[in-house]
Amino acid sequence: MGEGCGMKTFTLEEAQSLLPVLESLLKRAIEGKRSADEVSSGLSELARRIYLSGGMRVDASKAARLRAEVEAHLQCVRESVAEIDSIGAQVKDLEAGQLDFPCRLDDQVVLLCWRMGEPAIEHWHTAESSFKDRQPIDERFRRRSTSGGRPN
Repeated sequence: MGEGCGMKTFTLEEAQSLLPVLESLLKRAIEGKRSADEVSSGLSELARRIYLSGGMRVDASKAARLRAEVEAHLQCVRESVAEIDSIGAQVKDLEAGQLDFPCRLDDQVVLLCWRMGEPAIEHWHTAESSFKDRQPIDERFRRRSTSGGRPN
């Protein structure tokens, strides 16, 4: 219970095996965000036209419909991200599709990192550094079994 304020950690294999489900959640979130942005710009275009026409011919129901649509897309984004969170992975950058997985390496917790489109998790970085400082996964990650090594 007292494990570092309940942060879930993953072995490389565990993180790797979750990629398919995380990728589909990530795609849903990214598409939702994209749709929300598109509808939003349609909404500002509508607002601009309303403003230019002196606010006479306001299609209030259309504006309300578009606002509800944006909200529905954003809700889908929030739910997808919440689901990723509940699995224990961290969304670092939604646009870029970047995820971090806390991983116990010796006596510290580091972050395995993965970006959408990469075939596998091949990089990691320390909790203090960022995606751009990421380093290639080395043997220390691969030789770990979930139990933390075999008894002799």
